Amino acid sequence: MYRGISGLSDIYLKKASRRRRVSSWDKKGGNADYIIIAPGEEVTLCDVNACGIVNHIWMTMKNTGGEECYYRKLVLKVYYDGEREPSVLAPVGDFFGMGHGITKNFVSAPLQMSPEDGRGFNSWWPMPFRERLTVKVLSECKSDVVLYFYVDYEESDALPVDALYFHAAYRQSGERSVPPISCYKDKLDFLGGQQFNLDGKDNYVVLEAIGAGHYCGCNLNIFNTSTDARHDWIGEGDDMIFVDGEEFPPTLHGTGTEDYFNTAYCPTQEYCAPYHGIILAEKENWKGRTTYYRYHVQDPVTFEKSIKVTIEQGHNNQRDDDWSSTAYWYQTEPHLSLSLPPVEERMPLDEKEMRFYGRKTRLKP
Repeated sequence: MYRGISGLSDIYLKKASRRRRVSSWDKKGGNADYIIIAPGEEVTLCDVNACGIVNHIWMTMKNTGGEECYYRKLVLKVYYDGEREPSVLAPVGDFFGMGHGITKNFVSAPLQMSPEDGRGFNSWWPMPFRERLTVKVLSECKSDVVLYFYVDYEESDALPVDALYFHAAYRQSGERSVPPISCYKDKLDFLGGQQFNLDGKDNYVVLEAIGAGHYCGCNLNIFNTSTDARHDWIGEGDDMIFVDGEEFPPTLHGTGTEDYFNTAYCPTQEYCAPYHGIILAEKENWKGRTTYYRYHVQDPVTFEKSIKVTIEQGHNNQRDDDWSSTAYWYQTEPHLSLSLPPVEERMPLDEKEMRFYGRKTRLKP
């Protein structure tokens, strides 16, 4: 019987698999255990012709030109079984759990950024492949990037028939038209029920997929764009997950952004648990940058035909903050084509421009 990836409860069982690794070790026997990615270059980290499951990826990197937010300029792509379009497409930093083009120490079950200062990236998402695995990184930086990496996988003779393919995709919010007051007038304003969302059509879309599989969660990054000094809570948007084409209201309808991420009472404290947390809570009154995560490892959301995962941006989408997210899921192939905004549009907002002039100007790549 096939036995693959282990947990602590079954680590003692004999495994019918062979441990394999592709890494950046120095083939000349020295200590230059890295590769260099030139500006605009796409490199193949590994191209394995076998059957197996990736169960760990580690990376660390450095931009030689000292560029800002270069974790948003490096793009991770993963292909299975000779497919032409990637099943994983996301900026490297965002894929490993932290957005805003920065790193920060945090621990979750599937993703971790480890010391020093969160620059050791780890993914524990299982990635099955039946015939071939290809992992690539594209650099949209202006200077060289030094990259160290491991891709650890188990090779086996066959996978279970019902093994699904792992996917990950990055998204971000676009320009929106919202009411002129983009913050709550006072601490209890959001309880007044002055506005109503009865279709979900303007919600932020975390994931839209066609096929059969299960949604395994996301990380969400918010830059507070309000310059108002009043109570400026960025949450309160309900999560709404539409499964297999169902109409509003969806079966899976939540009660607020902080509730979906399993926290409470307009949280301002950083906190990391295996499946949910707040990696970054930057400033008082929810100003600056915030990053949440919620991973449905114990409670994946299954779908047979399609899924659309959405969240209101503030109650009834009345806020206009800058959002970005990476969703993680498993499904049958083929999948919908994945795409990324141009690197200029992926860059975080310029905080100085926002705070002093109210201009939503992105940092230059």
